[in-house]
Amino acid sequence: MSTRGYEPVIGLEIHAQLKTKTKMFSSDSTHFEAGDNENTSTVSVGMPGALPVINKQAIDLAIKAGLALQCDIRKKSVFSRKNYFYPDLPKGYQISQYDLPICENGTIEFVVDGEIKKIKIIRAHLEEDAGKSTHQGDYTLINLNRSGIPLLEIVSGPDLRSGKEASEYARTIRQILRYLDVCDGNLEEGSLRCDCNVSVRRVGTEKFGTRVEIKNINSFRFVEKAIEFEIERQIDAIERGESIVQETRLYDPDKNRTFTMRTKEDAQDYRYFPEPDLLPVILTEEHLNKAKATLPELPQQKQARFQSAYGLPAYDSEVLTAERELAEYFETAVKNCNNAKGVSNWVMTELLRELNEAKLSIDRSPIAAENLGKLVGLIDKNIISGKIAKTVFAEMWKSSATPEQIIKEKGLTQITDPKAIGLVIDELIAKNPGPVSEYRAGKTKLLGFFVGQAMKATQGQANPDVLNQVLLEKLKG
Repeated sequence: MSTRGYEPVIGLEIHAQLKTKTKMFSSDSTHFEAGDNENTSTVSVGMPGALPVINKQAIDLAIKAGLALQCDIRKKSVFSRKNYFYPDLPKGYQISQYDLPICENGTIEFVVDGEIKKIKIIRAHLEEDAGKSTHQGDYTLINLNRSGIPLLEIVSGPDLRSGKEASEYARTIRQILRYLDVCDGNLEEGSLRCDCNVSVRRVGTEKFGTRVEIKNINSFRFVEKAIEFEIERQIDAIERGESIVQETRLYDPDKNRTFTMRTKEDAQDYRYFPEPDLLPVILTEEHLNKAKATLPELPQQKQARFQSAYGLPAYDSEVLTAERELAEYFETAVKNCNNAKGVSNWVMTELLRELNEAKLSIDRSPIAAENLGKLVGLIDKNIISGKIAKTVFAEMWKSSATPEQIIKEKGLTQITDPKAIGLVIDELIAKNPGPVSEYRAGKTKLLGFFVGQAMKATQGQANPDVLNQVLLEKLKG
């Protein structure tokens, strides 16, 4: 993809907070709702002499993520000290992985505008997070609750060519991590953050342009908008004869622009050296095999299975597998009616609409998956009509009751007896001699009028097929 004769070159660094109960190198809690500086200890605040201890669960989650991203897992990885001064980095250095990361050489595939994109994962390494600074007038407040929380930094190759590709790549990474249950992917709380590396070069040239990093973006929409702005900014600067400075910039979503934060450091500026207080991480083949055994079915695999096993269209499969919990809900519902397309329609239209309006996740749905499946089954058995089913669904949403309970309590069983329906139609014909004469004279469009009146008279409980059959017979005269 080119812009004004230039080709953007984009790479993403995604920082994913791992779902551990304690921090990367201490037993401090990672609970998000804690009060300021409540989740701290001598290790978190960088007291002299405080020693780090590696969190084994963080190692296991990193391996799991690396395997899902098709990475090679190093049997020996090393932690290093990354030295730089920052107000909310109390030690004056960050413990991270540099030359021997735990995961490397992976790939990820996703689709943009119908085209499959295959992006390299250069590395995925473990590190600890810094604290958080809050600026208030002339003062800066430091909260070290986040200091030391385990992060997996996933670094892509410079393979992305537009803001849209970058945002879709980030969405796919988030989806995979959530499927694995290694990161909750909560963008608002900062559990997943993106740094975007952007440069431009003339179309046809091989040498990369000067790279600019856009730091800490916590929205996929902002990833796309920030990158597109930066591409235009760099092209404008080059066209004016200016040089692009290697720097770190921040994105202002209100003004839709990036602005300088600091001059960008190179690796040598961080003075990396092996962390002297931590031994190398050594993994056995047995350890890796156990990790492989815990991998769930991933989104793309599940999409393919939903199409082949259930006969669902590609669109349905994509929507239903967007979240692991939604896919599980769907499959549980199908087990209760054996009508995959019917369940898909109800989930994608009625259920997701109600969940979105109520701002509820699928795991908090008032309607259990089993009950939605039973509702579809009752329609298939002609016990209730589709119209009655919508009434039942609304009651299920309010009360969480089973469809059978609601049908019994409300007397909503479908009328399928031709004689009972015939009596209703006889009464309608007697009351409407004019429309009956017009219908019999050839104005067959009036059939809809009689169907509507019959449904109204039976409060929507007449079986549509039986109703139409009896009505046609009666109207013949």
